[in-house]
Amino acid sequence: MKPPVEHVRVSAKGKDVLIKIKRNTGLEHWNEICRIAFCRSLANPTPPPKFERAGDSSIDIEWKTFAGPFQEELAALAIFRAEKDGVDSSKRELIAEYFRNHIERGIASMQNTKNLNNLIFEN
Repeated sequence: MKPPVEHVRVSAKGKDVLIKIKRNTGLEHWNEICRIAFCRSLANPTPPPKFERAGDSSIDIEWKTFAGPFQEELAALAIFRAEKDGVDSSKRELIAEYFRNHIERGIASMQNTKNLNNLIFEN
């Protein structure tokens, strides 16, 4: 299955939150945190809000690195959820934007994370 994006890019605001999460949890890699962010956003039953592309940060993760051994599963989840939320999955640019909105919402949901345990069990 084709991934929703070739590169996962995070906004400058998202990067600030990711730095804080790294410091508070001890997680070392952006891809680990972004993968958790994506899954947390998917757990929210509402469609993600549209985030303005007000400038990307220097965080640019290749899909293979982001997804790791779960490339097929994460791509399928992104497409399935997009279709469920009424996004035309045949239009790559819409899927890419939708995926990015999930990443940004997931990162935003973790901004008050104090430690690794809090990251995993926080609602």
